[in-house]
Amino acid sequence: MELKVNSGVWGTMFGVPCIVADNLLKLATGEQLKVLLFMLRNSGRKLSDEEISINTGVPVMQVQDCILFWQNVNVIIPEGAGSSVPFMQMTAPPAPAPTVQNTAPETTSSAAAENKEQIKHTPRKKENLNPSEIAKLIESSQEIREFFKFAEQKLGDINYTMQNTIIWIHNYLGLEMVVIGTLISYCAEINRKEPRYIEKIAYDWAEKEINDLNAANEEIEQLKQYNEFLYIIKRKFEMKHTPTTKQQVFIKKWQSMGLDIEVIHYAYEKCVENTEKLSFEYIDKVVTSWHASGLTTVEEVKKNGGKFKYNGGNKKGSSSSKLDLEKYKIFINNI
Repeated sequence: MELKVNSGVWGTMFGVPCIVADNLLKLATGEQLKVLLFMLRNSGRKLSDEEISINTGVPVMQVQDCILFWQNVNVIIPEGAGSSVPFMQMTAPPAPAPTVQNTAPETTSSAAAENKEQIKHTPRKKENLNPSEIAKLIESSQEIREFFKFAEQKLGDINYTMQNTIIWIHNYLGLEMVVIGTLISYCAEINRKEPRYIEKIAYDWAEKEINDLNAANEEIEQLKQYNEFLYIIKRKFEMKHTPTTKQQVFIKKWQSMGLDIEVIHYAYEKCVENTEKLSFEYIDKVVTSWHASGLTTVEEVKKNGGKFKYNGGNKKGSSSSKLDLEKYKIFINNI
């Protein structure tokens, strides 16, 4: 079929760099091309992520990742950057990309220990490869090609940012491909497919030296149990947002103590009733004291009057300690 462009609708035109059409169409995603076209159309004025998102349909959280792609290939440059990098011109990669090594099936105990020590001290700095380097990796490594196909099955189309994430996790965090695959499968299952979330868990696994299939599966089982516990707490506490990092410290503590969720909820109800606010610190003091006293159910708590022992962290006799003690007395006496 022969097609021709309808020149009657052109009107005002704007330019697109030839390198985009000649070299980057295979590497760029639809979202990245949308962002670039909108930026080129509005060249010369400042654009916010929100404006780009509204006019392109690209989620605002992905706009910066799209812009980063075009910066890495020097199609766009940050405002105020020097003129040493020409606008709309692609430069050669500064150095060969790290080669992805196939994992040997068997190693001696000394070699395994040495490899484990090497992984432990692997640099944690995030390094981004440019699209040309990633293309070379894909071309030269069957392992990478096959793994990217697997990742696409789990996550959908993987863009430049996700490709960088996978390579960084393997080459710089030192996680084995089978472990990364387990992590990606878990993230796809809970619908958390954004690169930053995957990187966060991968970094934690590298720090904990979780780098074999059994350890990864055990960690995922613990994550599933915690996420279920977190969801229940969030619902019981009527929270509309995800608990903060500090609040999650308390939640993890309660889970590790094996506290009954209804006991925690009872402490929450009394906390809100008597203080008119949600305080994780108050609830933690109360449920910890009940737990230390062997009160494991709401019925036992009510039967014993909900009393608790106060173990303030301040020095005896300090004004802060006395003030906190009075607050807790008021709280508990109203249960």
